[in-house]
Amino acid sequence: MSSKTPIAYVTIRVFSHATEDPQKVQTAIRNTLPEPLQIQLVFAQTSLTGHHGNPIVVHEAKLTDRQALPTVLDKFAADLSSLDKAQLNEELRLRIEKHNLYLRLDKQNAFLGKIKLGSVDPIHFKFHFKNKSFDEIVELCQKAGLLP
Repeated sequence: MSSKTPIAYVTIRVFSHATEDPQKVQTAIRNTLPEPLQIQLVFAQTSLTGHHGNPIVVHEAKLTDRQALPTVLDKFAADLSSLDKAQLNEELRLRIEKHNLYLRLDKQNAFLGKIKLGSVDPIHFKFHFKNKSFDEIVELCQKAGLLP
């Protein structure tokens, strides 16, 4: 992607349940990112109480280094399987809304260093594309190799 990236920012959100080590959850998130961004990542944490009174911590981070943001898409494109890319392509209408691309990655696989789409207890990514239409976002994702 060009140095003048259309990605304004990326937000990341994940829940850490009482049975999980919060540091391992943060490691899982870092494993999904290119190395320079792993180091820059700063988490805001919010404590919540679950339905049965169990503690839950929400880890949130926002990436704003516009020069480095395209490398996140590039890493996802390089690491996602062709099956995940096909699934993503099928679900585009559900994943793009109001200049945003929403992706959910499997937290357990991320901890192991693998990038895989997931919907059960996932890591939530929101890519905000400044002033881009649905078709323009699709085209940018295709150019990055995120879509087949």
